[in-house]
Amino acid sequence: VTVKPEYGGLGGSYLDHCIVNEEISRASGAIALSYGAHSNLCVNQIHRHGTEEQKQRYLPKLCNGEHIGALAMSEAGSGSDVVSMKLRADKQGDYYVLNGTKFWITNGSVADTYVIYGKTDVNAKPQHGITAFIVERGMAGFTQGPKLDKLGIRGSPTSELIFEDVKVPAGNVLGGLNKGVYVLMSGLDLERLVLAAGPVGLMQAACDVAFEYAHVRKQFNTRIGEFQLLQGKMADMYTTMNACRAYLYSVARACDAGHANPKDCAGVILYCAEKATQVALDAIQILGGNGYINDYPTGRIMRDCKLYEIGAGTSEIRRMLIGRALNKEYQ
Repeated sequence: VTVKPEYGGLGGSYLDHCIVNEEISRASGAIALSYGAHSNLCVNQIHRHGTEEQKQRYLPKLCNGEHIGALAMSEAGSGSDVVSMKLRADKQGDYYVLNGTKFWITNGSVADTYVIYGKTDVNAKPQHGITAFIVERGMAGFTQGPKLDKLGIRGSPTSELIFEDVKVPAGNVLGGLNKGVYVLMSGLDLERLVLAAGPVGLMQAACDVAFEYAHVRKQFNTRIGEFQLLQGKMADMYTTMNACRAYLYSVARACDAGHANPKDCAGVILYCAEKATQVALDAIQILGGNGYINDYPTGRIMRDCKLYEIGAGTSEIRRMLIGRALNKEYQ
């Protein structure tokens, strides 16, 4: 969405990107997450940090859907503490040789183009010795593990990536040697913003199902949506959803105006994610016994919502970032 038209994109804004992701999430949280990982984590990073040659080579096929993209930061032992990653990238002539693994990688088993972070200077401070690479499916020694069996977002494939002496051309370095943390961190704010649209779309889906059900289902010869307790629950769901949507759109507009604020990018996904889980639980409650069986979508929506409290930085990490930002304002 945000890629320039000369590379096959729409040249849209981050607000546009959020609205697209929100509407896809309303239909399917899983497809929306795979789309977000492709368009925001992979495509947007190449668009923002790639050389002209890299953009011309990779972006057109990623934008027209011929290729699927993924990004790989996390490892089994490096989740929130991502700079402690162990994947090595050793220089050998005109190549870097990658050895190690990545874990919990969205689109990992199906992607064609990957943005991979690895250690290029093991003697530097952790945050200074990391480099981003563009890696292609089919490179010798690069394999993908089986799809992980997840609680929710089950239609979006998540897998391990395995690197065994994978030779990546030096021309595939993204954003400069040992500049990987800058590439990573500068993208995280926008990642959190765009992915925050997911919970908003899921809240809308929960409200769509619950409100319709409440005005069809009858007990005591009365539609259950006309009982005051359920009226109150629906009112709370509706106002919570729209408060989240307003916060999301406000932060997106600020980012489009060049005022990306890490505090609010963390805040919007923190707030939207936790509220989405609660709204989904309220939708299950409105459906009662039907909410608890998988014939109805509310259980799936709730399981999908929970991912957003964990992925793209846990709620705890988001609170830490906001707290640190507030502390800094008073130093």
